[in-house]
Parts: sequence; structure tokens; C-alpha cells
Amino acid sequence: MKNIFLGFLSLLTFQFSMAQTAHFEIQGHRGCRGLMPENTIPAFLKALDLGVNTLELDVVITKDKRVLISHDPFFNPAISTDPTGKFVLKESDFNTYQLDYQEIAKFDVGLRGNPNFPEQQKIAVSKPLLADMLKAVEVYRKEKKLPKFSFNIELKSLVKEYDISQPQVAEFCQLVYDEIMQYVSPSRVVIQSFDFNILSHWNKQIRSRKFKKMQLSALIEPESENDIQKNLAILGFKPTIWSPYFATLDDKKVSTLHQLGIKVIPWTVNTVDAMKKIKALGCDGLITDYPDRAKNL
Repeated sequence: MKNIFLGFLSLLTFQFSMAQTAHFEIQGHRGCRGLMPENTIPAFLKALDLGVNTLELDVVITKDKRVLISHDPFFNPAISTDPTGKFVLKESDFNTYQLDYQEIAKFDVGLRGNPNFPEQQKIAVSKPLLADMLKAVEVYRKEKKLPKFSFNIELKSLVKEYDISQPQVAEFCQLVYDEIMQYVSPSRVVIQSFDFNILSHWNKQIRSRKFKKMQLSALIEPESENDIQKNLAILGFKPTIWSPYFATLDDKKVSTLHQLGIKVIPWTVNTVDAMKKIKALGCDGLITDYPDRAKNL
């Protein structure tokens, strides 16, 4: 009888362990910035090859109201080359909200590589439209017979930049929402932002049934991480996911958020040791520039 009980206990432990593994989510940050030019279609395809559960990406809006995949509403001087072949020198040189997509597509963001990510492959590539990326990765998924993955789409928004490098909140959200609904099921999408105005507006649109339901993720700056309740009060609702800087987390914060029914998926976790620590804390996943390093988690 004792052997039967021990066998049953061992089986339960194994099943619990497998369940934990199955639900630990790996998100490819900007595709896989450590390996390919960030926020480009080749980076997203490479991340899928590496088995990520979710493609994490950033979006801004162009002058002609297209949804552009880009971490910033400008061209990063460290990685960008203008249409004449000259290096972009300053962030202020080109505001993507003041450029049509046809102009933006002439800039290169891959040939120079990224000095902070020496493993990144150098290729000629431009910033893609969200629509083109969604179509490309879905074709790739079907060709490779990959399981369905999710999209974690960050709306890059700052209050001080409204009407300067981005539209107002309602217009920004509507443009992104319309694009998503045209190409992918909302059940596969997470919307995230550091700008709580974006998240609050999106939540109100869901509650009023103007938007289909999507998961919402609160990105948290390191300096405001300590007061969870204060952040929730500012936000005005309980998000599905809490996404802080990984180094600010401890088991108490993770436990508090789980007690509130909120998942914890921190950014940006790039070393294997840090990944193991994040998983040991009980987090629900992580966002990384190096999905290849997270494969064995």
C-alpha cells in the first residue's frame, strides 16, 4: 500500500511539474533583439523558430495613419541609416509621426547591427507595418506547422508626446485595434503600455463592448514598482498581466499579485541565471532578447 501511495504521489508531482513548465510563457522581446534586428519581420520569424509562445513588439503611428512596428517614434541613431546611406545622428532628426510610411520604408535599421547586442545578425531591413508582420508570421506558422502563438503589442505612448510624435489616446487605440481585428483573433493578443491612459481607455472600450476582449498588461517602470496598490488605483482596473523590470521582483511581490489574480511576466530577462531566478520566484513567464537561452526553461 505504501508503494502504491508513493507511486501516486510521484505521479502527482510529475504532473504538477509538467503543468508548471507548460504554463511558463517565453516572450521574444522585439522578436529576438539579441540575435536579429529588433522589431523586424526576420526577428519575429527567428523567434518562432526558437519556440517562443508570444511575439512581443512595439507600435507607433505614421503621418499617413499607418501602424508601424517600432520601439520609438524616431530612428535610433545607434542602428539606423537614412535613404542616402548616411548614419542617422540624432533622435530628433526624424519623427516617424511626421513621415509617411513610404518615406520610412527607405531607412535601414539592420545593416549596422547593434553595438549592445554583438550576436545580432547584420542584414538590410526596414521597419515593417503591423499589418505586413501579422500576415507574414501567420503564413510562416502554417508553412512550418507551428502551434498558435500570441502577440504582446506595446503601444509606445508618453503623455508629453501627444500630438507631437503620436496621436491622442483614443485615435491611437482605435488605429491599432482596427489593424488587429483585420488580421488576427483578439484571443491571441495582449495589449501593453507604460501609459496607463492607453490601458484605461482600452479597458473602457472593452467594457462598453466597442472593442473585443483582449488581455491587458501594465508595464511598470522600476521607480514605481514598489507600490502595487497605488499603481492599481491610478490604473483604475485590474489588468490580466503585471509586467515590471525583472530586477525589482521578489517572492512577496509575486505572491501579492497572484493573490490579486494577476499574472507576472517581467521584462527584459537576458541571462540564464536571471531566467532561472524569475521562474523560481513563481512568475508566469518572462520577456527576453534571447529566446535561445530560455529554451530549456
